[in-house]
Amino acid sequence: MAKDNNYSFESVPHSEKKGVFTLTMIMLGLTFFSASIWAGNALFSSMTNVNFFLSVLIGNILLGFYAACLSYIGSYTGLSTYMLARHSFGSKGFWLPSVIIGLIQIGWFGIGIAIFAVLIHKATDIDLNTLLFISGLVMTSTVYFGLYSIMLLAAIAVPSIAILGCYSVVDTVEHFGNSLTLNAELSNKNIDLSVAIAMVIGSFIGAGTVTSDFARYSKTPRSAVTITFLAFFIGNSLMFFFGAFGDVNGGLNNISEKVVSQGIFIPATTILILSIWTTNNHALYSSGLAFSTITGIKSKPISVINGLVGTLLSLWLYENFLDWITIVSYILPSIGGIIISDFLIKRKKYYNLHKKQYQPINWPSIIALFIGVISGLILPGIVPINTLIISIVSYLICDYISNKELYLSKSPKLT
Repeated sequence: MAKDNNYSFESVPHSEKKGVFTLTMIMLGLTFFSASIWAGNALFSSMTNVNFFLSVLIGNILLGFYAACLSYIGSYTGLSTYMLARHSFGSKGFWLPSVIIGLIQIGWFGIGIAIFAVLIHKATDIDLNTLLFISGLVMTSTVYFGLYSIMLLAAIAVPSIAILGCYSVVDTVEHFGNSLTLNAELSNKNIDLSVAIAMVIGSFIGAGTVTSDFARYSKTPRSAVTITFLAFFIGNSLMFFFGAFGDVNGGLNNISEKVVSQGIFIPATTILILSIWTTNNHALYSSGLAFSTITGIKSKPISVINGLVGTLLSLWLYENFLDWITIVSYILPSIGGIIISDFLIKRKKYYNLHKKQYQPINWPSIIALFIGVISGLILPGIVPINTLIISIVSYLICDYISNKELYLSKSPKLT
């Protein structure tokens, strides 16, 4: 198996652990993403103010808790999401969740590329396909430098996005305050609160599911949990609020599109690039780990290939964004829930996992995954929460039945 300094196949050594500042920048860079601004715009335009704020608050608390649980496991074991899946799904069974997550991360990369390219195309009339190709190529190139490039870009992007977003919000309140009052009173806002919460969670549960890939670099599980929860709760909430204020200002669903309309095109475009670039680096880094763990090939060249694939699919993903969020919210919570529940009941076995002999397929995990996804399709309520809870309960029951049968088969028979 090829040596990989992204630690695709082993725990991150203590000498490579990062401090609080580095991990904070990495996690905030992950959550400061234009796609969440877009989702915030879509929600705000279809809900009253009260329901919008409730959905963002509840959704991001739940999302932050989910991501924090997985970040704890990643920091505790030092392992990537896919090595954890290898333990909970089996040496062959983990291919299923790894392929699913890897493809979803490629999809998020493509959406980010398209958001940037479409905005620049509208502002400058440069050929859209040319913009897609160039932006995809440039953003793909930096992932080859691994975690360092992710941290460096995030350290620049995070404060820049926060400053620009706050400026835009203040300007909107000054010029469009009456529209905020009107939105609170409109009666034709018809998105159900549970659907809105599902959209908030679904907008970034892909990133929440792979927090182990980055939290494994944390020096302590406590700092990983604290940083991850705050980054997801505060970071994703800010993005939704920025999107909401964009809707007030003429229905603009991107904070950079909005500030372009306010006459500051160059800084807006620069920060848009940085916000997408940081999250896209996270996505390609994680997708590279996914397919590297399956194939045994180094993750960096795989990440580059994934970037090219995401670029080719970017426009189609952009045009089906809300459908994409819905699909993600059905599938990913089940995978994360199974990893969490397996760790809780088999925590002592999470030492020296790279030396562990795995069973090929852990059928309780596979069964629980499908039960969780099906429950999201048929049960009323908040889809990601339904799939998460049902998959956890299903896994615990199936694992108990499986182990009980194994125990009975080894017990001495009475004569």
